[in-house]
Formats: sequence, C-alpha cells, structure tokens
Amino acid sequence: MNPVKIITDSTADLSVELLKELEVASIPLKVNFGDESFRDGIDITTEELYKKVEQTGVLPKTSAVAPGEFIKEFKHWIDQGYDIVYLGIGSTLSGTFGAAMVAKTEFDDERIHLVDSKNLSSGIALLVLKGVDYIKDGLSAKDIADKLTKLVPKVRSQFAIQVLDYLHKGGRASGTQALVGKFLRVRPIIKVVDGKLDVYKKPMGTMKKAVTIMLEEYVNEGKNVDLDYVMITHSLADKQAEYMTDYVKEQLNPKKLIISNAGCVISSHCGAGTIGILYIVKE
Repeated sequence: MNPVKIITDSTADLSVELLKELEVASIPLKVNFGDESFRDGIDITTEELYKKVEQTGVLPKTSAVAPGEFIKEFKHWIDQGYDIVYLGIGSTLSGTFGAAMVAKTEFDDERIHLVDSKNLSSGIALLVLKGVDYIKDGLSAKDIADKLTKLVPKVRSQFAIQVLDYLHKGGRASGTQALVGKFLRVRPIIKVVDGKLDVYKKPMGTMKKAVTIMLEEYVNEGKNVDLDYVMITHSLADKQAEYMTDYVKEQLNPKKLIISNAGCVISSHCGAGTIGILYIVKE
C-alpha cells in the first residue's frame, strides 16, 4: 500500500505552521484586484487585503485553482510514490473542486481520491484533521476518502458577520438588507447547509450577542459533539475569539481547540470581525 498525502487548498484556513506539522499540502486560490493577482496567504495577507479594499473602495474578485495547477501538484506527489486524498472548498462554492476532477483524469484513477467537503474555511480543516488521523491509523487513500465522505454532512459550520458591506458588495445580500443591517445593527449568523450559505438567524445588537447564540447551540449539542477537534476561526476578531475560547473551555472543552485566522479568499466574502465556531457531530 502506498503512503497517503492529503492535499487541501487555502480556503481551509490552516496556518503554514499547522500544515507543516500535519504534513498536509495546500494549493492557494487567488484574490484579484483588477489586473493584479495574488495567491491567498502567499502574496497577500488578510490585513493587506483589507488595506487595499479601504484604499480602493472595491472588493477583490476571487478565482479558483486551475486544472493545470492541480496536475502539477498531483504529479509532484505521485512521482514520490504517494496516493492522494484531496479535499478543499465545496463544489457549490467554487469551481476549484471541478478543476480537481479535470486534473484527476490525467492520472491512474486509483491514485487520486477526491472528497467534496461541501464546506469552506475550518469546515474543511476539520475533515483534514480527521484525514491525518486516519493516515496514522494506517488506512489506504480510498478508505480515508470513504470515511471523510461520510463525515461531510456531520460538519457544523456557522459564522457571525459583523458588517454586511462585504456580503452586499459581493452580491450576497440585497441593497435593502445591507441598509437595514447598518441601521438595526443586524449581526447575521450564516450556516453552511449542504454546501450552501444560509442566513440562520439575524440577531440585533452587539457581536457578543451573536457569538453567544452560536456558543449556546454548540453547548446544547452536548455529548453529540465529536470533541477530538473544535475550531474557532475569525477575521481580525481577536476580542471575540478570546471570549469564545474561554466559553468553550469552561462549558464543553474539546481535546483540541484550534484558533485559526480566516485567509484572504474567505475574508473577501465575509469582512473584518467575522467569527465562527466549527465542529463535527456524531449523529
């Protein structure tokens, strides 16, 4: 049996340090300002992205990984004797998964296994972490892909949005919604449901109120939460991240709680101050 290499993409919002520790490869999506193109997390940071938006008043466009980039990455690892499990941003959220499917046709079908996460950000990362554990258990690439596919519908991803400007400019909220949000201080909670972004609740007031709603839902899951890994992911929301961290450790403390920063692609669509809690349920 060949060794297994897990490949993900930059929307998983895993730090360079953690990717290195996990021995996971990552392919960057791109953010584009006019004719300028930047590789997510390589050529531009989240902080630099927000500065560019502030200077230009325009949100960047984001673009998927091209099939040729996947072919190059896949060949690199296959030439070293690895079988591959790829899982990145969900097929309904980006053309990246479709590009991976095209690239796969260039290789022996048994060497590359694709998993549609139907998710984004740390919803992908949770599956990556599980995949690394399965490698340690000695599973084959096919068995790992099969087990991860079964976990996909059990991932719970939700984010509270501090400002609606980015959703509005990115075409994800109507002008009326954005205007109402500014006046009523709506802090929408977005859930990923079967690969789509749905507005779950629309609390008004402080971000802490919206964050608390997400935390209470997490705690109410109780024994149904897989406590191997829980992730708190945010885009420049350090204060709320600290509050969430303390709350989780006090109420339903996982074996490993990972705090991660949203990369440029995710931040392009959600804006500064966004924060979420992500976990896997057993049933």
